[in-house]
Amino acid sequence: MRGLRTGLVATAGPLLLAVGGLVHPGGLAAATAHRWVHLHIVLLPVFPLLVLGFVVLLWGRPRFDVTGVATVVAWLGAGVYAVGYTGLDAVAGIGAGTVAGQAGDQAELRRLVLALYDVGDLLGRVGVFALLIAVLAGTVALYARHGPRVLAGTVVLAGAGYSFLDSHIFWPRGVLTMLAFAAGFALWTWAATRNSPAG
Repeated sequence: MRGLRTGLVATAGPLLLAVGGLVHPGGLAAATAHRWVHLHIVLLPVFPLLVLGFVVLLWGRPRFDVTGVATVVAWLGAGVYAVGYTGLDAVAGIGAGTVAGQAGDQAELRRLVLALYDVGDLLGRVGVFALLIAVLAGTVALYARHGPRVLAGTVVLAGAGYSFLDSHIFWPRGVLTMLAFAAGFALWTWAATRNSPAG
C-alpha cells in the first residue's frame, strides 16, 4: 500500500501536466491569448509538482555520507527547477499571453512577446538543467539504498529531462515527455518499495 501511495504522489505532477498539455494552445496569437493566459495561471502551482518524486522517494533526514549529500543535491536541483520553471510559466505563459491579447501595433506586441519568451526560455532552461542534475543525484542516493534496479527509472527520467529542454508540455512531444516523467518516477517507486516490508 505504501508503494501505491508513494507512486501516486510521485506521478501526480507529470500526469497533471500531461493533461494540461492536451489542452495547451499550439501557439500564441491574439485569438488564443485568453486561453493561453488562463491555462498558465492554472498551471502555475502544477509545474513545481513535477518534482514531488524527489521529495517522497528521498524522504528522511540525510546523513553526512554520499547518499545524504546526493539527496540534498537532488532536493536543491528540484527546488531550482521549481523556481525556474515557475518563472518561465509566469513570464512566457502569463506575461506573454497578456501582451499578445492586447490591442495595438501588432509588430510592437510581437516584439514584446518575443522578448518575454527569451527571458522565460532562459529561466526554463536553468530549471530543466537543474532537474537533470536532480535526476543524477537522485540516482546516486537511490542506487546506494536500492541497488541497480533504480537505473531503468533513471534512463527514462534522463530522456524525459532532455526532451523537456525544448518540448515544454506542447502536444504531442511535451505530453509524451510528461508521461515519460510519470513512468520514470513509477519505475523509481517500484525499485524503492519492491522489497520493503511496508510496501
